[in-house]
Amino acid sequence: MNRLEDYQALTAIVEKQSLTAAARHLGRSLQSVSRSLAALEQEVGVELIRRTTRRSNPTDAGLAFYRRLNAALSEIEAAKLETSNRRAEATGLLRISGSTSFVPLHIVPVLPEFLARYPGVEVELELSDGFVDLVGEGIDLAIRIGDLPDSGLKARRLASSRRVVFAAPSYLAKFGRPRSPDDLKRHQCIVRTTTRFGNDWPFPAKGRMKAIKVAGRVRTSGAATANAAAVQGLGIAVGPLWQVRSLVDRGDVELLLTRFEPPPVPIHAVWPATKVLPAKTQLFVEFLAARLQKEQL
Repeated sequence: MNRLEDYQALTAIVEKQSLTAAARHLGRSLQSVSRSLAALEQEVGVELIRRTTRRSNPTDAGLAFYRRLNAALSEIEAAKLETSNRRAEATGLLRISGSTSFVPLHIVPVLPEFLARYPGVEVELELSDGFVDLVGEGIDLAIRIGDLPDSGLKARRLASSRRVVFAAPSYLAKFGRPRSPDDLKRHQCIVRTTTRFGNDWPFPAKGRMKAIKVAGRVRTSGAATANAAAVQGLGIAVGPLWQVRSLVDRGDVELLLTRFEPPPVPIHAVWPATKVLPAKTQLFVEFLAARLQKEQL
């Protein structure tokens, strides 16, 4: 007898509370199901199912064994579905949610190649800087930056992003370069009012994070505005490297305090919980992950 069929027999017996009902559910003979159970009990050396004339109930050992088996069988089934899904043609509308700054920089550039490879797919981009109700809004996939809260969503980590401090060469020529996070207290700093840090910029110090209180004459709610202000020499700014990579490459700003950077921020793809992703979503997640791993974020 196939060992997988033995495991399936045990789970069916526990769930149906009867060998006869389990056999009917599996489309097998009663004798076949009984042989599967006997083979398992002989292998593990303990009684798994206590039979009576009316019912078949799991023993404590049998119930513990069933719980582990059931989870494993679910994973096997999901793997089979996922593998089968890879053969399915990717078609239909793929609705993607992401931040107003990340989507134009890192989602849109991958679309030409992806759409050329999968001509049956259409893409709709929903831009939002807040958390979106994926199920309620009918979103197939969202890109979220930062630690994920506990939720019923499935997720895959795509990449990590450095959080960097930067300023224009003109500012540094005039006011000097900070050598440590504490030096920021004596500099003009551009504060982003909508981040959770505000004017308390965190840096690692002796195994923990230390907040440095900064201040400056320019405050803004927008990332793009803060970065533009930094380019104009109005102060020192902080933000994810992926937002300012082009500015660094052009020499518009310089990175500061790189040896004091906090741990990188994770970037995840998240989607509603389901046994298996539709081909269009799964393929885009894999495609995007491969692209982001090559970029300096």
